[in-house]
Amino acid sequence: MRLSYSVLNVLIAATCLVSVVDSFTTPSLVVRKDVRHSKIVLQEGSDSGFSLGNLFGSAASATAPSLRGTLESHPSVRPHISPLNLLLPEERKRRESLPSDASNMPLPFHPDVKSGVLSNGLPYVILPNRSPPGRFEAHLQVFSGSADELEPQQGIAHLTEHVAYMGSRKRERLFGTGSQTNAYTDFHHTVFYAACPVQTPRGGVPMLPMALDALVDVMEARVEPGRLEKERAAVLSEMTMVNTIEYRVECQILSTLHRENRLAKRFPIGKEALIRNWKPNDVRTWHRTHYRPDNVLLYLVGDVDPKEAEKVIAEKFGHISADQQATDIKPFELKQAASDLADAVVAGTVKSQQSWHYPPVRHDWSILADHKVDDMPVKPLDYDIHLQDPYPLDDKVDLLETREVAPGKEIRPHIFRHELLQAFSLHLFAKRPVEPIVDLKSFQRSLARRVALAALQIRLNVGGRSDDPAFTFVEFNQLDSAREGCAVCSLDLTAEPHRWRDAICKSVSEIRKLGLYGVTPGEMERYASSLMTDAEQLAAQGDRISNGDQLSYLMETVANGHTFMSPMQSYQMTARALSTMTVEQVNAAAAELCSHITSMHKDADPMKGPAIVIACTPKGIPEDDPAYCDEKSLVETVYEACQIEVEPEEDVVVPHTLIPEDELVQALQNHPPEWSGGKFTDGTPSTAPDTLTRPFTLRRLSNGIRVGVAQNQAESQRGHLRLVAPGGRDAEKRLGFKRGTMSVGARTMQEGGAFGPWTRQQVELFCVDHLLMVEINCNEESLTFDFVFPTTNVGNVGFGDEVQLGITGTESVMQIVREIIVGFKWEADALGRSKQSFRSQHESLQKNLEGLSTEKVTEALTGMDGRFLSIDVDSVNSISLEEAQAAVMSQLQPSNLEISTSGDFDVAEVLELIYKYIGTIPADANAQFKKDVQNEPKWTARVPLPEVPGRHIELELPDSDPRAVAYVAGAAPNAWGFLADGTTVAERVLATDKRASDFDKRRRSHPLFASAALMLVSEITNRRLFSTVRERKQLTYDANFSFSGFERLLGGWFLVTVTASKEKAQLALEACKETLHALRKSSPITIDNVESAKRVVLNRHEAELRTTAYWTQLMSGIQQESIPLKGPLSVTDFHAVVESLTTRDLQLTLECLSLDEDKLYTAIGKTVLPEGSEVPEEQRSRAPVIGMRRGGALTG
Repeated sequence: MRLSYSVLNVLIAATCLVSVVDSFTTPSLVVRKDVRHSKIVLQEGSDSGFSLGNLFGSAASATAPSLRGTLESHPSVRPHISPLNLLLPEERKRRESLPSDASNMPLPFHPDVKSGVLSNGLPYVILPNRSPPGRFEAHLQVFSGSADELEPQQGIAHLTEHVAYMGSRKRERLFGTGSQTNAYTDFHHTVFYAACPVQTPRGGVPMLPMALDALVDVMEARVEPGRLEKERAAVLSEMTMVNTIEYRVECQILSTLHRENRLAKRFPIGKEALIRNWKPNDVRTWHRTHYRPDNVLLYLVGDVDPKEAEKVIAEKFGHISADQQATDIKPFELKQAASDLADAVVAGTVKSQQSWHYPPVRHDWSILADHKVDDMPVKPLDYDIHLQDPYPLDDKVDLLETREVAPGKEIRPHIFRHELLQAFSLHLFAKRPVEPIVDLKSFQRSLARRVALAALQIRLNVGGRSDDPAFTFVEFNQLDSAREGCAVCSLDLTAEPHRWRDAICKSVSEIRKLGLYGVTPGEMERYASSLMTDAEQLAAQGDRISNGDQLSYLMETVANGHTFMSPMQSYQMTARALSTMTVEQVNAAAAELCSHITSMHKDADPMKGPAIVIACTPKGIPEDDPAYCDEKSLVETVYEACQIEVEPEEDVVVPHTLIPEDELVQALQNHPPEWSGGKFTDGTPSTAPDTLTRPFTLRRLSNGIRVGVAQNQAESQRGHLRLVAPGGRDAEKRLGFKRGTMSVGARTMQEGGAFGPWTRQQVELFCVDHLLMVEINCNEESLTFDFVFPTTNVGNVGFGDEVQLGITGTESVMQIVREIIVGFKWEADALGRSKQSFRSQHESLQKNLEGLSTEKVTEALTGMDGRFLSIDVDSVNSISLEEAQAAVMSQLQPSNLEISTSGDFDVAEVLELIYKYIGTIPADANAQFKKDVQNEPKWTARVPLPEVPGRHIELELPDSDPRAVAYVAGAAPNAWGFLADGTTVAERVLATDKRASDFDKRRRSHPLFASAALMLVSEITNRRLFSTVRERKQLTYDANFSFSGFERLLGGWFLVTVTASKEKAQLALEACKETLHALRKSSPITIDNVESAKRVVLNRHEAELRTTAYWTQLMSGIQQESIPLKGPLSVTDFHAVVESLTTRDLQLTLECLSLDEDKLYTAIGKTVLPEGSEVPEEQRSRAPVIGMRRGGALTG
């Protein structure tokens, strides 16, 4: 029942190598007159206009004269479109005054958003938002990223980000206030942010000035040698950390997709050889070139007064000037180069022509021949801004080859092979201009595209999953990408290597079918209704949308030149647009979306521009093997797939309800339910069966099912339900099932979904109609079924006054839950897909450095206990459908189940639905699968105690790139403080502290004491690791401490993970051990440590309480005897218990971890060159180029 269809990244790998060079101040790289960077000369009589580049950057300027006491103009400042785009006050006023008619009207602006520009040119946007109350976020966006780097500056944008924020003294003043700060770098920008309370927790001092001081500090960054060295080490460690097999493939994908522009050669992580050699003046020069008022945008979202905020912004940022920044740009050669680049940027890039948020690039558009766009010159002003010429640091692979498969029809192919790849993956792209959404017509076109995309994705997900599916994953989408400066239409799929041709043919045929014939009436109705429901939910949420979500939407909307509307305005415009949208409009959008595929047919008109296709495949496949793929066969297969004849899609009959009313009435008569009160093991008195209580209502049904219901209005019109069956892989072992049967069975349910008279396809479309998402998992302790659903009427037909309401999402999810327990059909093809998924997971694990290293550590800690290890291929293959069914259904006994649900609903109404649908499940349902074991332990299943002494593990994994990861691990309590020997943290602490007061004894006897203490210990340890291993010793980008966090199993372990270079892995491991030992003896926990950790834990708890998923997590297990310390007190007393904890409590809790040297388990995993491989002589001194994920930036 694959009902969750969120976007997944399919990632593979690549190795790119660069030359070792000196820092960019080296005369051989800069002073020599390489004409690629100095050709901007205005000829007499030229009509190209005046250019500041002639004053500060032309080849004619041999010297840099300046007068004492005066400031030269900044070499990179040029007149350009405002980054505010439509929110520029003058432009907003103009658009609001435009005439409108019923057929097309300008979209309305959010009435509360405030924007402006300071006298020095710095723009800002303010959006009041009280979600949560008393907090705000300030983001400073610098419109220069890796795509703006010159040839000898590759990686300096990211390094400068680190130096600017980590070196800020004023940022450090935010520590301990409950604030979060961070920064990230991407192709097109660098962003710094601070999320803070409105006032300091102690003293009530306003924090907006403090947060803005930290961001001003970024604009005026000091580049101190000590800080540069620390951040250089951090960046080099980050380079190693991110260079996974998944991450490297993005280098290949992006290099092929964007080979005609700078993005192919300007990945944010940069070139290692350059990063190692930069001096403070190099970083300062980049900073002063790009961190200037006209090249940034300040966003402020949260519980702020706009008028007061404007005053503070002007006070803090008003004194900064670009000309003052220019005085620190010392190397005159770079000043010239920056000036040349600035001229080229404004002469012919999407950045200058469409949005200053975009990178300075051009694109080879894949568009219809009659589609008019402004063509940009490949080399504007005779300057190679798009980096089409060869350069010394370039990768030596030509990825720009384009093959003409028919007259005017072009495909740009690339094959990437690697020894770490297990599956075949395909990535087929078309690039299109971003269409600004500014009026009703453009908004309606965007909705039509969404309907078409939803229809195709569901066809691929539901219809494409046959008994023998060609692909294991497939997704088709088109997204506006500010980071790439275009809209990217993508087909991403994975398949077994020998099925790659079938996978391409199947997916391409589905795309052609949509492009040629469009959507069916049923699809039009289904997905238009879903859009309306989405808009209604968003409008209902209104000012309860979180600051972070508001800010992300605001930044993306402004970047792409769209109109920023309020949720209510968006709902109103959606209703207006959908009320007049026709199936013909949707089909026109579908035809355009699929045009790069449909135009490849031999009889179709050609497109303008190429389709781009990248295939990633395992290395070493013989050429005569069906799994072998090269550029020629890839292009031929794609072209042949485009010639396959297709037929229009037929509508599927989708039920409006899964359970008829008469069937439910009969169930109520046969098995009349009764309520009883909730019962708990944490000391809380039992609740009444007929009373609603706060913050949740806890009861039991007469069939034994435990029920918890909590209202949460923070997520409007949305709900979350979790069904838990304790047992999981632990029960699999205790009850004598084959290894892996529980997990494989759970996945089989996810892959299946037929109930009663309904087929899997009908049930999945029912879930689509009712906006349900289902996820089924098996872990060491339980089976969990998670459902996300709307709480309003869904599956509606029609709009406005003519709408016919369907059942609520809440009722539809109750029907699904009931059918999972009593009516699920187990299907062989679903088992096949499940087994294939586990085979792929296990095989991928063997080629993943972090995954395999963690597996080896877990094997050692648990004595090879299969409950905690991956499921091997032989075990997976041996499982039958009957065995998988028996294992899962043995756990779905009503007396073993617990349902927790939270959402924006009426609690009494939800309890009534549970009463009818869940209460009528017979108490003996699935009794035929129940498996009794004599002397079966109640809740005493435990994690094995690691053997003493511990041991060290060395692991080597073949890989062409050098990487390493180190671990420190040992025994620890579970999440509630139980150790593997049955004792508890509270017992040990009380036994150790002989001088404890009566008050201390009472505090430590609280059922939440150990859980809260372990949370704080984790936060403090992570902070210490950061300070020691990253900051002081400069051995890694980051080190992470975590607990296994079991709730039902006694005991567990802690794990410290640190990524480092191969040369520093042992030093990093020793530094982690040193940190742990210091916490116990030489540098114990301080009051400041405790107070800071409390703020983090409490703020996180407060933020998560706004989500329905967190409430279901809190309620799950409250009524389960297998978690004896978890009860209502764990929620109601959370703040009080956390605030009561002392340094002494935490120090004694720390002693419950196995931190003695002889009890530690350590490991180092390293890559080694694959057998038979040899690095070419000319590449042995080169450093790796690391790509960027298409979906995100490098976080500093």
